[in-house]
Formats: sequence, structure tokens, C-alpha cells
Amino acid sequence: MARLDAAPVCVITITYVAPIEEIDAQLAAHVAWLEAGFEEGLLLLAGRQVPRTGGIVLCRGRRAEVEAFAATDPFITSGVATATVTEMAASFAADPLAPMLS
Repeated sequence: MARLDAAPVCVITITYVAPIEEIDAQLAAHVAWLEAGFEEGLLLLAGRQVPRTGGIVLCRGRRAEVEAFAATDPFITSGVATATVTEMAASFAADPLAPMLS
């Protein structure tokens, strides 16, 4: 376990508000959005909720930056989903994760 100096981390909770067929129509664009976030170094982890009612995205960064990024998700811009951003001050991490958060 590694101790952190209150590293800013956010969780984006994506909630589907349209039928799954409309979600699937935006999926390729959403995946491209995720890929861009990983390339920028903002995203750490992403995946579907179980059951498939939305998704969860773990990001590094402060709320304002992550909210601005979340607003560009094609799921959000097309109106098929909503996003909520929760910021936390990470104090502890598994040793392999700590370098990604500092």
C-alpha cells in the first residue's frame, strides 16, 4: 500500500436514459472518446455497469476538468445518457497504482 498526498481522482458515473439500441448506435463514438481520454492520460479505468445500465470511468484530475471532459462524451452529447462526476482526495493506493496518481 502506498500513501498519497490527497491525489485528485474522480469517478464518472454514466447512466443510460434511452433504449439500449440508441446506446449501441453511439457506442463506436463513445469508445473513440474513451480512447482519447486514455491517450491524454486522464482516464485510468472504464467499463460497463452490471447489469448494463450505464458505465463507470475512473479518472485522475479535479472535478471541473473531468466534468468538462465528461460533457464531450457522445453518450452525453446525443442525450442517451447522463453523467455524474464525484471527486475524491485519494490518500491510499495499491503500490502499482500509486505512480499513476502522483
